[in-house]
Parts: sequence; structure tokens; C-alpha cells
Amino acid sequence: MYSETQRTGKPVFCIVDDTIVSKTKPSSQALHPIEDAYLLCDCWYVSEKLINTFVQKGFHTIGALKTNRLLYPSGMKKKLSELAAELSVTEKGFDLVTVKNRKYYVYRYEGNLNGIENAVVLLSYPEKAFGNPKALRAFISTNVALSTLEILSCYVCRWPIEVFFRQCKTRLALDTYQIRSSKGIQRYWLLMSMAHCTKSLARRPAPGM
Repeated sequence: MYSETQRTGKPVFCIVDDTIVSKTKPSSQALHPIEDAYLLCDCWYVSEKLINTFVQKGFHTIGALKTNRLLYPSGMKKKLSELAAELSVTEKGFDLVTVKNRKYYVYRYEGNLNGIENAVVLLSYPEKAFGNPKALRAFISTNVALSTLEILSCYVCRWPIEVFFRQCKTRLALDTYQIRSSKGIQRYWLLMSMAHCTKSLARRPAPGM
């Protein structure tokens, strides 16, 4: 995997999801700690603890962000959605960016979040829904050296992964099999990936048909 990324110049993405991790209620009664997990970094999982854990492993985090997160523009505490509303009035600081043939107005913030010393936060609207609070989306990158386009291009790589998870849950019962051990998760993940690949290939028409 690392040889391939050196050859192509493309990054390695670490995906984490808790679907097959056994859940005990209350969690304090769990008999054994979770050894491994696979987690998709959507807005529910972007937290100080998770990001710092990734930093210790040598990974940066790129993920979605809830619009009620607190930012500190010019040292003033403000909700992300409030900052977006103020900026939308004059389009101040927004650039039109094309990602996968779609255009978005994007504002780039770099600075502190609660518990995160420095990161890039992108405030984004689809081109035809600029200023619409319901269309506002936000993204975070702990690698501040990445350009706005690089951050968004990396994030959209999550979509085929989301499709894979949904198909595995609805067609292959991924969400009904839960385990805790690292070895068990790794073995199950290999079997699940092989089953998904076999199913996908079987649906393709034969050459010439």
C-alpha cells in the first residue's frame, strides 16, 4: 500500500467505523476494551480526542464538521453558522471552487477550535444555494498546508466508501455481526470485502453483451 502511494503520489486514507464493534450498555460494563475499530470521519466523530489520537499515529484528519462548532475569528468566539451568515451578506472571502465538475462557494478559516490548536475549516455552499443556511456544509483539515481544493478533493473520496458500507449493511448483514477482538475484526473485514467484491463482479455483464 505504501509502495503504491509513493508510486502514484496519492495519499493513504485511514478509514474507521464502529459498525462491527460490539456495543455494551452501559459501556462501563464492557468486559474487554475494544482493540481495533474502523471509523468513517464524518461530523459525528470529529473530536479533540479522536484527532489527537490520529496525530499520535502520524495521520492528519479531514472530515465533516457540524455547523454549531465554535470558531475564534479575530479572537472572538462565534458559531460556525453565525460566521457563515455574516460573511454571506457580501460574499466576503468566498471563492468559487470546482470539485468533481460541481461549483461551490468556499470560505477558508484557519485558527483555533475548542480543543484543537490550529486547523483549516472550510465553509461551503453549492453555487446556486449561496447563503442558504440549510445548504451550508463545513469541513476540517488538520493539515493546514493543503489547499482548499486538495481538502475538498480528499473529502469526496469518502462517498464510494459510504456506498460500500451501505451496501454491506443492507445486502451482506454487516451491521448485525459485532465483535471486539482485533483479530476477529480483521478476519471479518477481509471476508466482507471479498464477499462485496465477488457480488459486485457478478453483477457486471459479460464482455460483448
